[in-house]
Amino acid sequence: MKQINVGVIGTGWCGGIRANACAKHPLVHELYISEINPERLEQVKKETNPVFSTRNYEDLLKNDEIEAIIISATPESTHYPMIKASLQAGKHVFVEKPVSTTIAEADEVIALARAKNLKFTVGYSQRFKPKFAYVKKALTEGTIGEPVTCLVSRNVTRELGSKITGRTKLSPASMEATHDLDFLLWCLQPRKPVRVYSQLAGKLFKRHSETPDHQWIMVTMDDGTTITVGAGWILPIGYPNYSQCWIEVIGTDGALTIDDTHKEVQFNTTEHGIRYPMSSMPGEPVDHVFAGPMASETDHFIEAISYDRPVMVKPDEARLVMDVYVAADMSAESGEPVTIPRNNPN
Repeated sequence: MKQINVGVIGTGWCGGIRANACAKHPLVHELYISEINPERLEQVKKETNPVFSTRNYEDLLKNDEIEAIIISATPESTHYPMIKASLQAGKHVFVEKPVSTTIAEADEVIALARAKNLKFTVGYSQRFKPKFAYVKKALTEGTIGEPVTCLVSRNVTRELGSKITGRTKLSPASMEATHDLDFLLWCLQPRKPVRVYSQLAGKLFKRHSETPDHQWIMVTMDDGTTITVGAGWILPIGYPNYSQCWIEVIGTDGALTIDDTHKEVQFNTTEHGIRYPMSSMPGEPVDHVFAGPMASETDHFIEAISYDRPVMVKPDEARLVMDVYVAADMSAESGEPVTIPRNNPN
């Protein structure tokens, strides 16, 4: 066990949670942050009291005292060059999904991390939610028998949808459903996906752009188990960044139904009506605790380095998720199923 120095690149919504988690963790000796928005930089500095802050992330990579880098920057196209530069500088790396916008780039940085014997992991925070972990436990222990079919339906508000689609052209499969694809592929290991079929729906965002509203994905595993994942971003404006999710896992000897719609806590005011606090996917800080999985995920990355433990989300697992959602986008475009592995991974 040893204390480590951590640098956080990008301290917006998610990066702010990461930076605060690092600031509170006893295994973090020194915190360094980088943020291009000067107002946000000052805000997070007050919250976390880093030893150093900058608007240029390369300043962190040049610092030999920093052992680990957390990349929470947007747009998503910045991830690949930041990962590559961080690994080349000898830093362990945590990056928000996606790793990159192409599989070839993902393969390159995964190989680089392996060659340099550095820890490299991707932000699939839903693995750190107790409800989701219970599904994994039930499937691993066989308490519901052999899995037959799994369904996850996730929707977020159009406010959040506008933010996401305003900075990237990536699909709902790659930006929202990716979390649930990762979750189910993780739960169903060692089974592998062999065929993907997907369709898009678009009536709201299509009025002003080429962005779809929703995407459904069906995946067939090598043992015949089927996965169905739906993800959209056009729920009516309500609580900021509200996310609701419904999970059904049916097996030969039982079934699991998970309500992750976050409606167990209702906050009703004359100004806003009923709202659902603590309902965003990454979670929200609540005084001395964090509601949600992102802080726990950050803690895990820190401890994986300090205790030299394996990371929860292995790079090859994130790469497989990427292969599935790329296949889903190809299927939605062609209207035909796509087989995995594909002959052309680019």
